[in-house]
Amino acid sequence: MSDNNDPARKVSAHVERKLAAILSADVQGYSRLMGEDEEATLHTLTACREIIDPLIHQHRGRIVGTAGDSVLAEFASVVDAVRCAVEIQQQLKAKNTDLPTQRRMEFRIGINLGDVMVEGEQIYGDGVNVAARLQSLADAGGIFISGTVYDQIENKLPLQYEYLGEQAVKNIAKPVRVWRVVMESEEVRSPRSEVRSLKAKVKSLVGWAPPTVTGCW
Repeated sequence: MSDNNDPARKVSAHVERKLAAILSADVQGYSRLMGEDEEATLHTLTACREIIDPLIHQHRGRIVGTAGDSVLAEFASVVDAVRCAVEIQQQLKAKNTDLPTQRRMEFRIGINLGDVMVEGEQIYGDGVNVAARLQSLADAGGIFISGTVYDQIENKLPLQYEYLGEQAVKNIAKPVRVWRVVMESEEVRSPRSEVRSLKAKVKSLVGWAPPTVTGCW
């Protein structure tokens, strides 16, 4: 006979799950900027958030959490999430032209589509973690998306994408397929050189670099 009073059963019964597009963003070199001028950095961050937050809402997203320079948001539509990310980077790039090069604030964005657990206003799980790992791999001013995102938006948006292979990321059991969104004025880079650069970044984050995936281009 099953025990309906088992605490484990009660916890599992109350965990809500859903599929969501998760956008994770943070500032490249934020510690350096703060170390050089805390007040100016906070002022610039506030100005950036005045761009980012309304765009998330305009694209039907919800800000889940913010801590320091980071922003975590969820979207019901992966198309909305990617459109939002592109507009964020475009507007921040324009904003940065008003600042000296060394004081510019460039965000890295990672987007994943995955299953998440919901508790109150917060979301948890590998779906969120993968988005955060993609963000940590992304270039300053860039957008990295997972294979699950690419599969959904491949032909839905007038964008170019660059495949960077499967990457082993920290605390995620399976390698993640990584794509880079090619922004306006950017060129598609040499896949081989881009993967070498990405592998070096992965190694700096997790302590080792995965083998090169062949036959992807």
